Amino acid sequence: MNALNRALCLLVLPFSFIAHAQAASSWDGKKPVDYILTVEADRPDAVYKQGESVPFKITLQHLQQAAGSEEVSWRLTKDGVLPPMQEGKVTLTAGAATVTGTLKEPGFLQCQVTFKDGTTAYVATGGAGIDPFAIKPSMPCPDDFDAFWDAKKKLLAAVPINPRLTSVPVPAGRPPGIECFDLQADCIGAPVSGYYSRPVGAKPGTCPARLYVDGAGVRNSDLLASARWAGRGVISLAINAHGIANGQPGTYYADLANGALKNYRIDGRESRDTYYFLGMYLRVLRGLDFLATQPEWDGRTLIIEGGSQGGAQSIAGAALDHRVTFITAMNAAMCDHTGMVAGRIAGWPKVIPVKDGTPDPVVLQAVRYFDSVNFASRVKAQVYTWEGFIDTTCPPTGVFAAYNQITSTKEMIPAVDSTHSIDGMKLWPAVAAAEQKHIDEQAKKFAATH
Repeated sequence: MNALNRALCLLVLPFSFIAHAQAASSWDGKKPVDYILTVEADRPDAVYKQGESVPFKITLQHLQQAAGSEEVSWRLTKDGVLPPMQEGKVTLTAGAATVTGTLKEPGFLQCQVTFKDGTTAYVATGGAGIDPFAIKPSMPCPDDFDAFWDAKKKLLAAVPINPRLTSVPVPAGRPPGIECFDLQADCIGAPVSGYYSRPVGAKPGTCPARLYVDGAGVRNSDLLASARWAGRGVISLAINAHGIANGQPGTYYADLANGALKNYRIDGRESRDTYYFLGMYLRVLRGLDFLATQPEWDGRTLIIEGGSQGGAQSIAGAALDHRVTFITAMNAAMCDHTGMVAGRIAGWPKVIPVKDGTPDPVVLQAVRYFDSVNFASRVKAQVYTWEGFIDTTCPPTGVFAAYNQITSTKEMIPAVDSTHSIDGMKLWPAVAAAEQKHIDEQAKKFAATH
């Protein structure tokens, strides 16, 4: 068994529940869904070598029995949308058929199949990784990447944190012995705005610290994400992505989402000094500053948790602040913005305009300073991440391009059957367990030396 296969066995076996095909069915609401359509690669880990044949197994059940000789349409693509693209139709035998594709470069191959029963369409998608651990960034890191961010951190350091804490009720169902606050802290531009929770009466220097960063969208900070960890003896801060007020009516956030923040993902993209994510990433650093100045912090354990846009913030925060010891970054966004220059799909927020096949050169240069592939190589913290093989929001090609740049201790859980929405009943308990394991290991190391 070669090193790649050994690594994949270690990744897949403990999480064998994810190695199944996804079936996404739709119907017209006039009759019950009585067909189940699935497609999956013929290996549980769905990993192949460049140029190797990838058989996708198609199955169709009708009322829990194998369907007959039905016709199914299929399409093979790179990353779900890009060539090489093949499509056709196949007639099932006893409700099954196989479609074979290949990819001659590191990346991800997708097979989408469709079965129509009158006006009802059933659709399923399967994915396969082609030498995923060999995927490289589409462009090199800018030569002055570190100088740019060092200058921004210097400007941030000159701004006092000036934290303002206002007590808020502890969420229902939380254990006694914790207290929660609305936190506002000064930053460059919009403030850090979030909820801070801590154990009541914790002694100085005894608590691990954790920062929760938010996914895409416009919403209130997550009080529960903060409070649940305070119940574990952790000082915990959950911030919203935009530095906006907490605890407001839903209309407040809806109005921002449809107004001033409607296009935040592309705002200021023409310059590295004006791109919206500059302020967002600086707020991550300021959130870490706040936690590190709390007397309860143990001085050794500092975690960032996030998914999607939050995953990008986790990676950037760990790259820019080496006090961070552990991050989770599920389905990370902001990966390989410049993928189109290598014939690949870019990750969310797909920020670079492309006209007649040519990316906008000004935006292309600016957003390289906010690309997770460039932050990843600078991460010193331990990294724990998941990625869906059929994710088209934060495509796995870009996520693996970033993951492969990480040189610190890392673990990738390949969610073979998942889109951007990984089953939370599986994902979040595993994330919490990984973070708790790190906290326990940090405590054990400290106890062994003191």
